Amino acid sequence: MVQKIVLTVSFFLFLGIGNAITQDLSFRPLFNGKDLNGWVDVNTAKDTWSVKDSVLICTEHPIGVMRTDRQYENFILEIEWKHLEAGGNSGVFIWSEGTPYEGKRLTKAIEVQMLELEYATQHNRTDAYVHGELFPTMGMTAVPDNPRGIRSKSIEKRCTGKGTWNKYIVVCVDGTVKLSVNGKFVNGLSKSERKKGYICLEAEGAEIHFKNIRIMELPAGVTSAEQTAPIIH
Repeated sequence: MVQKIVLTVSFFLFLGIGNAITQDLSFRPLFNGKDLNGWVDVNTAKDTWSVKDSVLICTEHPIGVMRTDRQYENFILEIEWKHLEAGGNSGVFIWSEGTPYEGKRLTKAIEVQMLELEYATQHNRTDAYVHGELFPTMGMTAVPDNPRGIRSKSIEKRCTGKGTWNKYIVVCVDGTVKLSVNGKFVNGLSKSERKKGYICLEAEGAEIHFKNIRIMELPAGVTSAEQTAPIIH
């Protein structure tokens, strides 16, 4: 059942939306649990994405993305995910151009990283290179809250390992992103170059499952054409 949530003026001001009046807002499914209606394959394959028992299954190959059929500006995204193998890599892209960057498999966007716990060890990465990082991709720009280069690292590790579900809540308002991992806000970035675009799911070499993908659209902001991804016709 669609959950009704009342957001007060103070909450809107906290998010930086401005002089919004109290109003009823609703979460709605971004994935219907039955098929891929509402999603558009960008550069993967027919068997990369499938649905079984209300779960969206990504079979890992080829590397690429699937996008929403429309753009989003200010919103709250809820998504649950689990990797099926140790060291798995994936993510969700927000404010994306919805097309592959020139010469690349992935898209210009802000990425919300979804790494399985053993990724850093398997790939000899630093301890910061774990789940929950936020970063601009393919030339996008943004300012990290907790810098690791251009990336923003989570201040606390909260994800569980392979075969278990994790829940992200991603709050995206006026170029600012805040990420909650399994019940606590632990990361953020601001001043994103783009403030409106497509939402993409990523296939990147490891099977990953998604479920309960929901979105609450918030009031629009003052967003210029330059801050909006090109519309794909």
